[in-house]
Amino acid sequence: QEQLVESGGGLVQPGGSLRLSCAASGSIDSFYFMGWYRQFPGKQREVVAAITSVGTTNYAGSAKGRFTISRDNAKNTMYLQMNSLKPEDTAVYYCKAVRVGNEYWGQGTQVTVSS
Repeated sequence: QEQLVESGGGLVQPGGSLRLSCAASGSIDSFYFMGWYRQFPGKQREVVAAITSVGTTNYAGSAKGRFTISRDNAKNTMYLQMNSLKPEDTAVYYCKAVRVGNEYWGQGTQVTVSS
């Protein structure tokens, strides 16, 4: 059973940066889709950014120009570089990975943007 473990969340001031990591227990080569999602209290998870196996990326409007998604297959890890953070980015961030027949979620990492 594949496991995904997020890290890198925490408390940051507005305008600051964080880099989230999503480490897989095995190879990520077969994941044709990987993405970062976030969830606000009482709301459904929403996609923040996504990346395919060939490196094609997509971003939610709120993330464009501020966040960068990447994956390092050699390290079996996906990243989300978040810059110019705003209080409204405060949420629990989850990573997701999809291969044929299965999808996997991490346990989530809290990001809090506050002065």
